[in-house]
Amino acid sequence: MVVSQWQKAESDGNLMPIHVSTPDGAGVFPAVVVIQHQSGVDPFIQSMTGRLADAGFVAAAPDLYHRDGPNCPDEMRARSARLSDRRVITDVSATLDFLKRQRTVNAGRIGIIGFCMGGRVVYLIAAAVPDFKAAVTFYPGNTGRAWGRDIPSPLQCTAEIGCPLQGHFGDDDKNPSPEDRLKLAAELTKHAKFHEFYGYPNAGHAFMDDTKESFRRDAALAAWPRALDFLRQHLGA
Repeated sequence: MVVSQWQKAESDGNLMPIHVSTPDGAGVFPAVVVIQHQSGVDPFIQSMTGRLADAGFVAAAPDLYHRDGPNCPDEMRARSARLSDRRVITDVSATLDFLKRQRTVNAGRIGIIGFCMGGRVVYLIAAAVPDFKAAVTFYPGNTGRAWGRDIPSPLQCTAEIGCPLQGHFGDDDKNPSPEDRLKLAAELTKHAKFHEFYGYPNAGHAFMDDTKESFRRDAALAAWPRALDFLRQHLGA
C-alpha cells in the first residue's frame, strides 16, 4: 500500500512542506520530484505523487508557495507571480537533498516531472541542477521569460540541460502553442540535447488534470504511460 504524507525540509531559512508518497514494500527506489501547477500542491498534484509511487518511485512535491505562510489569502495567480527562478532552484535543490537523505531512495536515480508552470520549472531545473537523470515536462508555457531580474530564461539555458527530456503538449494549447513546441524542439536539437515530444489532438492546457474541465481522457491515457516508461528507462523502477 502506498503511503502518502506531508513532511518538511529546510529551504531558504523556512520549513518547506513536501507531499511525499512512498511505494509499498521494502527496498530502495528511484525517486521523482513533482513540480506543482499554479494551483499549488493541490489534490491533483498529490494524486500524481501517489500514481508515481504506485509505479515504483518515491515522489516528492515541494510547496513552492511556502514563503507565503500556511494561511495566505491571496489568489494563486498572485502567489505564482511572486515566485522567482532563483528561489525555485533553491527549493527544488532542497527537495533533492531531502530525497537523497531518505533510506528508501537511490540517490543516484532521481528525476523530475512538472505540470503547467511546473513544466516550465522542469525545463529550468534540467539546466540548473545537474543531479537529475531524467525530466518530464507537461505543457511548459513561458519558457522564454525569466522569473526575476538579471537571470536568463529557461529557453536561454537550453545548452546547459544535462539529462534526457520528454515533453507533452496539447495541440489546442495557446501557451505553449504548437509554434512554441517547435521552437523548444529546435533549440534542443541545436544543442544536441536528447528529447522526445508528443502532441495530443483535441487537448489544450492542463489536459492531465482530472479535477478541471480542461481534462481530456484520451490525451491523459496516452501521455501517462509514456511518461512512466521514460522515467523507468532512465531511472529504473
